[in-house]
Amino acid sequence: MSLTNFDLKEIDKRMHASIDAFKRELIGLRTGRAHANLLDPVHVTVYGARMPLNQVATVSVPEPRMITVQVWDRSNVMAVDKGIREANLGLNPITDGQILRLPIPALTADRRQELVKLAHKYAEQAKVAIRNVRREGMEVLKKLEKDGKMSQDEHRGQSDKVQELTDKIIKEVDQTLAAKEAEIQKV
Repeated sequence: MSLTNFDLKEIDKRMHASIDAFKRELIGLRTGRAHANLLDPVHVTVYGARMPLNQVATVSVPEPRMITVQVWDRSNVMAVDKGIREANLGLNPITDGQILRLPIPALTADRRQELVKLAHKYAEQAKVAIRNVRREGMEVLKKLEKDGKMSQDEHRGQSDKVQELTDKIIKEVDQTLAAKEAEIQKV
């Protein structure tokens, strides 16, 4: 956003990008239930290069506490096994031919508390990013008013809209966090 024009849609888009990033981070938190995105951080060294797991295998969730990884090339099975173990996800693959089975262990009470703290940290980062977008929008409004390109009443009206949008998006972050927290505690 430049300091010469004000676009509420651009602010909305940037705030929603922050909440989308927050939701993606929450998906990576293991809650005791299998989820294919749990393996997104896994990278495998094959064919002389490091690449994401989903480029060498198919990840599926056949049951709530099991992830299976179907490796496309039999020669890459050990590399995929090693990549999963090195990702420090707390998963121990069981090799069965070209298929790796990953049982999802139950969470301990301490691990649940750690996950809740991590979810709160992610939520706070999202809120900071949203507030930064808000601050930038407010700075643009102040500059436009100072330069005489916007009246004081227009500035006040647009500022109120930015604040309403900020409040709405932060409320959405809080609701998403509460849902994830309940999911972590429930499992």
